Amino acid sequence: MNWDLNTNHWLLLSLVFFGYVALAWIFGFGPAFWVQSHTQPLPGAKPMTATERQGLQVYIAEGCVACHTQQARPIPMDRVWGRPSVPGDYADVNALGILHPYAPAVLGSERTGPDLSNVGTRQPSKVWQYIHLYQPRAVSPHSIMPAFHWLFKVVENPGSDAVVVPVPKQYAPAHGEVVATQRAQALVAYLLSLQQTPIKIPGFEPDKSAASGGAAGGATTQQAPAGQGKQSAANGAKLYANHCATCHQGDGEGVAGTFPPLAGDPVVTADDPAEHIETVLHGAHGRTINGQTYAAQMPPFAGQLSNAQIAAIINHERTSWGNDASTVTAADVAKARSEEGQDG
Repeated sequence: MNWDLNTNHWLLLSLVFFGYVALAWIFGFGPAFWVQSHTQPLPGAKPMTATERQGLQVYIAEGCVACHTQQARPIPMDRVWGRPSVPGDYADVNALGILHPYAPAVLGSERTGPDLSNVGTRQPSKVWQYIHLYQPRAVSPHSIMPAFHWLFKVVENPGSDAVVVPVPKQYAPAHGEVVATQRAQALVAYLLSLQQTPIKIPGFEPDKSAASGGAAGGATTQQAPAGQGKQSAANGAKLYANHCATCHQGDGEGVAGTFPPLAGDPVVTADDPAEHIETVLHGAHGRTINGQTYAAQMPPFAGQLSNAQIAAIINHERTSWGNDASTVTAADVAKARSEEGQDG
């Protein structure tokens, strides 16, 4: 047999091909299959429903993986997206077998848009998710995400069981109502299911940059050190941007008819901040503000943020966009929690 690679092209081709396959298995497929076959769902993790699994298929088919990751890294800049991801987070994604392609696909490799590992906790509003899919600029003016109009239908007289999306007037069709298709409903169900199971990770601490008023979940009545007032204000702006601005917008003007403005809101500007604190702690739904009823549900933040962080957000809202109301302390938030039997 001719072993000269310069003249035996079949031998050269075989060596290159089988060498590539071997390296791909050793460094790529082999480790991935091993991890997937030896990984169990995290304790307390909820398995995906049939609708959520259908939404996963839509998520991949629509190319969401090209711009979004689902892998929060154990580095400071990723803390805003949640705790670092672990193999158990993807066990249910691959429930159909180790050769199923979904698990590698959802990881993603580029963040043109934010990481979605914990988006169901970060943005649990169905209404927001539907509007964002139909027209991202309606809720995020500077977004470069494409509008997924084909996941919706415009219906003149939608039935009582139709999921009607309250698109802001400037983005709504001239006639008819925007109705979410089954594919849109499945995709939103999947996105809302993306909620990280709480676990302890050695060496990892959540972002507590706003907890200048005390330890996470605690409170303090001590006087702030010199210069800490400015730091607290900056932290409040950062926390507001991360947790509130997607609905209420960075300028506090909200989204007309869908998410209420905070600029001039009577609850935000009230002398007594009790209702403001209660709203941030426990959320709101179906409230009428200045004659406008808002159907979109505001999520509770009592389980996500510390007393000091909630106080920082509230103070940012009460002193921004022309608002000039009295501020609150972490102790005020702690008192509100304890009065309802939820001392944090």
